[in-house]
Amino acid sequence: MFEWMAWTTPVAVFFSCVALALAGMTVWELKSPTTSRKGFLPIATTRGDRLFIGLLAAAYVNLAFIGLAGKLAQWLSLAQEPSIWISFVLSMAVLALVMRRG
Repeated sequence: MFEWMAWTTPVAVFFSCVALALAGMTVWELKSPTTSRKGFLPIATTRGDRLFIGLLAAAYVNLAFIGLAGKLAQWLSLAQEPSIWISFVLSMAVLALVMRRG
């Protein structure tokens, strides 16, 4: 069923974190309904809005890293492409920033 996707450990961890975030937000929303607030994003958002925007941003960070990994190795004269774990850490940091300050 999932043979079409390259299920490496970082990919599995990333999607597991997304699933856990969705489950956690569902429970949090049931326990404590959210209100809109204004952060650095140009619109007033709820927790669910910030999660959605943060997940999109995290996905774009991962895709950009994958697309630029070869160029980064060339620019920085690395023997091999940088680890995909770097993009995972960056994407989770972006998600946390959007959730906290967005």
